[in-house]
Order: sequence, then structure tokens, then C-alpha cells
Amino acid sequence: MDTTHPDPHPHPHTHDHHAPHGGDGQAEILDLDAEVLAGHTAAITAWLPLRTDPHHIVDLGCGTGAGTFALLDRFPDAHVTAVDASAEHLRRLHTKACARGLRERVHTVQTDLDRADWPNLGTPDLVWASASMHHMTDPERTLRTVREILAPGGLFAVVELAGHPRFLPEDAPEERPGLEERVHAAADRLQGRHLPYRGAEWGPMLSAAGFTVEDERTLTVDIDGSGNEATGRYALGILRRIRTAVADELSPGDLTALDRLLDTEGPHSVLRRDDLTVRTRRTVWAARRP
Repeated sequence: MDTTHPDPHPHPHTHDHHAPHGGDGQAEILDLDAEVLAGHTAAITAWLPLRTDPHHIVDLGCGTGAGTFALLDRFPDAHVTAVDASAEHLRRLHTKACARGLRERVHTVQTDLDRADWPNLGTPDLVWASASMHHMTDPERTLRTVREILAPGGLFAVVELAGHPRFLPEDAPEERPGLEERVHAAADRLQGRHLPYRGAEWGPMLSAAGFTVEDERTLTVDIDGSGNEATGRYALGILRRIRTAVADELSPGDLTALDRLLDTEGPHSVLRRDDLTVRTRRTVWAARRP
């Protein structure tokens, strides 16, 4: 794994570089992300400016299926082609599909999305790319390829998070107030060097690729995590992942305080806090192939 650009979301086109604690650890973060942000994902799928309900959807960089299952719930007559580089993520997605009685509506494809020659993904009515486009080495080429495979009049939804979610109050922890912001600032500096399209303005890029951008919306995520065990585990997974990358960038005092939060057996563990929230923003661009 290249630990210089920690990201809680799957790297959709390189094999297993994104799992600092092994594939299962990354997959667990993705599953928790799906659980904690389920309501916001459902809100985005409900907002999509579709002319008719799609019958075939492609989920690019699908991870363990957060978008796939939200889309299947939203469009009960659709089937989804779920695309990712990670065989482990696709296995988990397939297992979930079987458990939910959705096996016949999901087809998985393992591929590197930075390839110039994609496998045949059919002619979808809707392409969904959540937290995956900023990973592309050549996103302009990816956008052109999506335009080519989309059915005429089809919709491309690009969803991006505004960085890693925040969890702690600003004055926490008591001995190192503002710790989380300093940790994220260090991560952002490192990630900016390796993921130049993180935080990109996708509207002009979509237009340049031949899409008509029909709408753009930013949703603020602010979820009270008190009493929600999944929020604590989500915070633990993401902060562990970031710590792997930024340890050398932090002061000794900040690193010690962060390690106290990550010590699941200690009294200061993030799992024991009752003041966690999930705070971030999601922006979605809806672009149509003319």
C-alpha cells in the first residue's frame, strides 16, 4: 500500500494498494461508511434528475457495494454492473447480494479503471461514481470512456466527499484540543501530492468531455453518533488509516494523543466517547450524454 495518500474509500483501479491493515480492514471501513451514511446516499439517489427509471446501472469503483445497494433499493427494476479492482471487495458485495436476494440483479466486474481498454460494461442508462473519480490517473480519459458507453440521454452521477469525515468535538481531546484538525491537515498535505484531482471541480471537466451538466448539489453531513456503536468503529477505522500515513508529520504530543484515541483497550479510546459526530460534505454532479 502507498501510505502517502490515506483515503477511507476504495482506490478503484489499483490492486490492494489501499488496505494498510489488509483487505478486510479496508472493506470494514467501506461497510461502516455505507451504514453510517446510508440516509445521505439514499437522498442523492432520490435527487438524481432522471427522465425515466434506469434499467442498467454501472457502479464505477463500487467498493463493497454502498452505492450498488442504494441504487438497487431506489430502482427496483434495475440491475447493476459493479466494477472495482479489488477481488475481496467484489466478493463481499456478491455475498451481500446473495444474502439480500439480489443475486440476479448484480453482476461484478474486476478491472483497473485506468486501463485504456475497459471490458464490455454494456450500455447503461446510469453510471454512478462515488469517491472514485479523484483516484483516476487520467480522469479526462475516464470521462470520455463513460460518455462512450452511456446510452444516449443517459446520466452520469459523480459523487465526491470533501475530504475525510471529522468525528471529534473541536476542543477534543482535553489534553490536545484541535488534534483532529491537525491530523487531517497533515493528511491533506500528503494526499494533495498524490491525488491531484481530490477536491476537483468536476463540472467543467464533464462539460469538456461532452456531457451536459444538468445540476450540481452539495449536501452537508452532520450525524449525531452518540449511542451508535458503528460511528465509533467508523471513526476508529479512518483515524487508524490516517495515522499510518501521517505519523512522521505529527508532533510527539499529537501522536501520543492520537494513539490514546486508537487504543481500544484504554480509557481514552474513541470507542468509549459519547460525543462523536460524523461531519463532512458530499457534492454530486449530474451530467447527461446528449
